[in-house]
Amino acid sequence: MRVLSSDIDQFVDQTITIQGWLHKKRLLGGITFINVRDRHGIIQIVVEDKNEIEKLRGLQIGTVLQVSGLVKKEERAPGGFELHKVEISVMVPVSDEPPIEIDKPLSHKSDNLDTLFDNRVIGLRNLAEADIFRLRSIIVTYIREFLLQQDFIEINSPKLVGGAAEGGAEVFTLDYFGKEATLAQSPQLYKQIMVGVFERVFEIGPAFRAELSATTRHVSEVTMLDVEIGFIENHNDVLKLLESMLYQVLTKLYQTSANVLKRLNVPDLVLKPDFPRFKMSEIHDMYQRATGHDVSQELDLIPDEERWVCEYAKKNLGCEAVFATDLPESKMKFYHMKGENDVARSADLLFRGVEISTVPQREHRYEELISQMKKAGIDPNSPAFAPYVSAFKYGLPPHGGFGFGIDRLTQKVIGLSNVKEAILFPRDINRLNP
Repeated sequence: MRVLSSDIDQFVDQTITIQGWLHKKRLLGGITFINVRDRHGIIQIVVEDKNEIEKLRGLQIGTVLQVSGLVKKEERAPGGFELHKVEISVMVPVSDEPPIEIDKPLSHKSDNLDTLFDNRVIGLRNLAEADIFRLRSIIVTYIREFLLQQDFIEINSPKLVGGAAEGGAEVFTLDYFGKEATLAQSPQLYKQIMVGVFERVFEIGPAFRAELSATTRHVSEVTMLDVEIGFIENHNDVLKLLESMLYQVLTKLYQTSANVLKRLNVPDLVLKPDFPRFKMSEIHDMYQRATGHDVSQELDLIPDEERWVCEYAKKNLGCEAVFATDLPESKMKFYHMKGENDVARSADLLFRGVEISTVPQREHRYEELISQMKKAGIDPNSPAFAPYVSAFKYGLPPHGGFGFGIDRLTQKVIGLSNVKEAILFPRDINRLNP
């Protein structure tokens, strides 16, 4: 029976069998030490028998091994245990030297990212790289658990669509049996439609943006969480839902994954159940007074303002997540609800210096929606939008929602410099492989 690295402490002074990849090999005082990696971590193996050492001759990192041996406690070994008196079986030999050394830290400096991504297939076997995506998986699991507990239904919307959900031009187009189709920018239209069915819905899936941006914040394919909730009383209901979700997900992550977070030197979490709220105009004024930088003509927050207000809230209010409320009407999408005094019923959630979500109330009134679509230059009767409009014609309740990038949230939680580092196989304007 195979025993995993996480369970060998249960078999001290017993003989067990492990299976995994040769992760490291070194000679010390005539004794060969090897590390074998499985899905839970590293097991140190002490190889003294010359016949067993000979089996490893010429084999490179990545060789798949089966090792039977006696479990001994050893504080200096990874996990505090190692195997002695071993018998080695080579399951899959690897004789080619790998292009990168996965048993050492991999550089995430900006000038090394291309090398990192070019060798992603092998580099992900590095323990620290794997930890990034282990945490990402846990974050997604906790998000899903929270929403299901709140009586949400998970949906899956199409990614091949006949129009741009956001009404913009930054879409990927392709031939669809002689017709022009686009890759979905978001499930926006579909999740609103589904409010008319389930009231509360969410989706975790890919979205595609044909943005000619080569920044640390943008990629062409993202993984989005999209949420929509019906029968709200007002915009505050949507803000409270996101606030509660993020607080519970992150506090639980820091409690249950402390060891992984520590290995990655993740910064401490500074968060309160109630996030500070500032009007966008207030942030402009506060930032300008503090820095002397004139932002009086800016409609949106500039990146430095996002960083500044998060640091301000962290230092003075004990919370590094901030809502920027009362977004200008000019920033509205056609499906957002107008507020008063030229502002939208919408807010941006900022976390650790970057916007991770826009949180609006939707326009659910049929006539108002039609008017806003026409004003945005969108034909409500077009094949791409007519089914969406019909959901409102036949009754949708007051509702709102939000979407944010799983990639960007993972990046900010771990403290990575570039969102691409939080994506298994990133896609941007220069990369389509591996």
